[in-house]
Amino acid sequence: MTPEQSNQTDLITLGRRIRHHRTARGLTLDALGAEVGVAPSLLSMIENGRREPRLTLLHQIAAAVDVSVPDLLTDEAPSHRAGLEIELDRAQRGPLYATLGLPPVPSSRRMPLAVLENLVGLHRELQRRATEAIATPEEARRANTELRLERQARDNYLPDIEAHAEAMSREAGYLNGPLTHRTVARMAEQLGFTIIHVADLPHSTRTVTDLANGRIYLPPASIPGGHGLRSLALQAIAHRVLGHERPTSYADFLRQRVEITYFAACCLMPETAAVEFLEDRKRARDLAVEDFRDAFGVTHEAAAQRFTNLATHHLQIPVHFLRVGDDGALFRGYANDGLPLPADVTGAIEGQMVCRWWAARVGFGHRDRATESYQYTDTPAGTFWCSTQTGSTTGGEFSITVGTPFSSAKWFRGRDTTVRHSSTCPDEACCRRPEGDAAERWAPAAWPSARMHQQVLAALPRGAFPGVDDAEVYRFLERHAPAEPQDGEA
Repeated sequence: MTPEQSNQTDLITLGRRIRHHRTARGLTLDALGAEVGVAPSLLSMIENGRREPRLTLLHQIAAAVDVSVPDLLTDEAPSHRAGLEIELDRAQRGPLYATLGLPPVPSSRRMPLAVLENLVGLHRELQRRATEAIATPEEARRANTELRLERQARDNYLPDIEAHAEAMSREAGYLNGPLTHRTVARMAEQLGFTIIHVADLPHSTRTVTDLANGRIYLPPASIPGGHGLRSLALQAIAHRVLGHERPTSYADFLRQRVEITYFAACCLMPETAAVEFLEDRKRARDLAVEDFRDAFGVTHEAAAQRFTNLATHHLQIPVHFLRVGDDGALFRGYANDGLPLPADVTGAIEGQMVCRWWAARVGFGHRDRATESYQYTDTPAGTFWCSTQTGSTTGGEFSITVGTPFSSAKWFRGRDTTVRHSSTCPDEACCRRPEGDAAERWAPAAWPSARMHQQVLAALPRGAFPGVDDAEVYRFLERHAPAEPQDGEA
């Protein structure tokens, strides 16, 4: 609360206490005004918290209503009703009420108590929802952590979503190999939707679904046969298949994102076909994410994540998955194989630095980035084998790593690699503590300018769909909605 808001709140309380004691003495505004020598209109403004009385006037009012000045200045509301009036006035002067564009409702003595209680209750609920919708980065990390641990406990396998996706893709005509765009379109048609590609999709959205007219709007195709547009369409379809309601919290929003991403992966790499492919490769002791990727025409990251859904449940292989930026920060991770993922005190892993000796970072130094690289890493939790593929986006380079304990490496291509590193992280002596001579030389002389990530300071975007500009979305739907039929038209 700002000093200005605090002062305003104090004036409201003061005004209500004056009104309470005035009416308790049976005085009207006119009568009190005559006794203290001021106009009734000024007293009305004071009682409504819109004018601060001079100290001399305050003493006169206190004497007129037969209480002490400290009694008038206390922060405590004089009665239950007065407390409600103060709370209503405070709410209607706040920034949240200003966004509604509604005129304030005066809390006069003529307002029934039940109406006053209902209005205050509504404002409390508005404030609760607004507060809940503004998730801080800390709250987002907690929600992410809860979801990751929940998935880990289930080996990252969600059977209900698997069943929905398998049934829909089969009904749409899928047999094997990559899922075609036409098959995706038929899946949308099963639900009564048409997929439409537009060039003016709102900037704050990836897709927009028009529930009223049965349309799913996607961006225009930029890469023929690309995985991205199929995944976007399937994620939009997933909301309908999984019966999602509008998110009521940021945690709810995150859970829905996890579920629709899982559904899309299940459709692009259907369980029956994917497991058959992987089991065949396991029997040949030639499992490789790059082959899984190519067999279903998806990105390396999508294939790696999908592998974690199926590897433990169907192949009895514990695994871990990492997406790491070229600065060493962990962007996304999962592990049910005992790999000690770096985490902060809340258990969150996002943004934490992975050891420089892990394959996820060593891979950036490989010259040949067209294929996977392999490595064994000795850690305090045991030895792990990993395959890593690097890539790049406009935001910089990244690596995708899939790994498993030493005992399961026998099923994978690349198990015969001679590349081996040791990591003692989280012991800072492993790779984070500077060498003695360098620290002694440069500590007093170095003055780096840190690259600040502003998002760590700001609250996450508010709203049921965080970051989405509702006004822009509604203008978009107005532009693209089919014209209403004129009278007499079929």
